[in-house]
Amino acid sequence: MSARKKPGPRNRAASAAPRSPDRLPGDPNRDQLVDRVIRVDHAGEYGAVRIYQGQLAVLGKRGDQPVIEHMLDQEKEHLATFDGLIADRRVRPTALMPVWHVAGFALGAATAMMGEKAAMACTVAVEEAIDEHYQDQIEALEPYAEESELRETCVKFREDELEHRDTGLEHGAEQTPGYEVLKGAIKTGSKLAIWLSTRI
Repeated sequence: MSARKKPGPRNRAASAAPRSPDRLPGDPNRDQLVDRVIRVDHAGEYGAVRIYQGQLAVLGKRGDQPVIEHMLDQEKEHLATFDGLIADRRVRPTALMPVWHVAGFALGAATAMMGEKAAMACTVAVEEAIDEHYQDQIEALEPYAEESELRETCVKFREDELEHRDTGLEHGAEQTPGYEVLKGAIKTGSKLAIWLSTRI
């Protein structure tokens, strides 16, 4: 039996070459991924701004106003960042922006009408969905060293959203009557909004 030949220089070079990220059929390439990340995060931050604006329109000067205003200010900073990325990277915003303009405000106002704790339950539900969404994006961007700045933006904003979730819990979200049902419905709706904004 003859000995197996060792791989030649060409084979060794090929095996040592860096591999592009593995993609399954139908997975977005890097440019498509970046477009989707920026488009959906821009829409999400806009929706979050509208939710808090809706809550403040109902709650006015009541107890949790400073807390909600602080979270709103952070969401406005996030939105300004993605406004800049939309322009700089020439990404088309989602066609659903008019829908999120109305739906976000309506969700915020409706939960605030149920009381301050229900408004906080809304925050917990939305932020849990966004936390999972940002984590998925962070992992998807990991193979692309040239997109490290965008990835770090997602990391930073995810930390802010987790802070908002914790704030909601600290302010009695779980004391809302029917908390689990309300949270589940809002979280499911948020995930649907994310899915639609990614693609439309």
